[in-house]
Amino acid sequence: MPHHSGLSHASDSAIGIVGMGYVGLTLSVALAERGFMIWGIENHPATLASLQRGEPHFFERGFATRMRHVLNNGMLRFVGSFADIETSLSVYIITVGTPLSESGVPRMDMIKGVANDVCRYIADDGLVILRSTVQLGTTREVVLPLLEASGKSFMLAYCPERTVEGHAMEELSSLPQIIGALDEASSWRAASIFQRMTPTTIRVSSLEAAEIIKLLDNSFRDVSFAIGNEVALLCDAAGLNGQEVIGAANRGYPRTSIPRPGFVGGPCLHKDPHILKESLRRYNHVPDLITQGRQLNESMPAYICHKLSAQFDFGAHTNLKITVMGLAFKGRPETSDMRASPSLDLVAILRKMYPQARLYGHDFAVSESAIQEAGLEACSVEEGFKEASLVIIATDNERYECLDVGVLAMQMMTPRVIFDVWSVLPLSSRHDAQGYTLLSLGTLAVGNGAG
Repeated sequence: MPHHSGLSHASDSAIGIVGMGYVGLTLSVALAERGFMIWGIENHPATLASLQRGEPHFFERGFATRMRHVLNNGMLRFVGSFADIETSLSVYIITVGTPLSESGVPRMDMIKGVANDVCRYIADDGLVILRSTVQLGTTREVVLPLLEASGKSFMLAYCPERTVEGHAMEELSSLPQIIGALDEASSWRAASIFQRMTPTTIRVSSLEAAEIIKLLDNSFRDVSFAIGNEVALLCDAAGLNGQEVIGAANRGYPRTSIPRPGFVGGPCLHKDPHILKESLRRYNHVPDLITQGRQLNESMPAYICHKLSAQFDFGAHTNLKITVMGLAFKGRPETSDMRASPSLDLVAILRKMYPQARLYGHDFAVSESAIQEAGLEACSVEEGFKEASLVIIATDNERYECLDVGVLAMQMMTPRVIFDVWSVLPLSSRHDAQGYTLLSLGTLAVGNGAG
């Protein structure tokens, strides 16, 4: 049977999007705003109920208002299963997650399960677009055989999501959309959908080319950030001020752009280098630079904890209180997402090192209930500093830049250590520190009061 019949596709105005995580939900709203009738399929009951009430399950500035608008005008509907969709759809976009197993291997079971359901419910001559982050070859080797076994004619494409959390809605309408497809007809049909959303589509030669572009985009960013962390570590080892070195090296010199050192995690950067490495195993190739960059970034929470414990005897203090500020995986743009957050890795290490310590947590975007679910006592900024011996500012949320550290530090207990992972605190705090120690990545071997 041919893959497709060549019929017209006016019916593509209605689309089913499977999986209402961050990727699927932002895409659903963006397409609904452009005139598509979107059926968002979410099988998690609590998440589904929240969405049907018009309440997104993550924070992105302005997103809730936009979601409620398309929900209220009927262009977006949320359902719990394929069977709840009231019409036969000719287009399905798969956006379900592909988490890593405990051994670090990406799980494909959700892709297989959803692909089976899509094959059952999609109209003949339908288009299936895979948008989940997958191992190289997944679209051809997992999804394609299921479609072929369905007995229906079909088209197939892989179109990766490449937005930055916190700016997804802006980027969905501006970033080029990569289109990898089974054949020319599938490519053009997928492009016709995304052209309604973004001005540029880039059609690549194969499904696999599109799959690996997604993995390389995030692996490149991960390695870039690892450069900044490498500089911080070598400056610590050499007794140099990493902030000074990076700032001076970058200033006015277009061939050097070293990122600020800091925590690097989140659901994409944490995962995609591992997926790429696993993808290349069959070809007997190890992407050494990408692998080592990920290992370095993953080591930063432990590095900070052990460096601090070597300089300060926190364990000698009775009733020790430690506060971690910034629990989402990043602070800019602001997000409530704590998936694969290095801050939580930091908390786990602190809990093992100081089992008797009282651990407090703060984040401007994360709810108190989510902080408590992470095993921390939720607090305000002021409560976090009060009677704490160690405060770690773990994200670059710009709202931490406004802290009056001098006043807050006076409420702390000895040894009054503030560790500013991203160096977000104002320079005046670093020069005028009195009675407390302010440190950051790249200054662990330098600072003593002035950072």
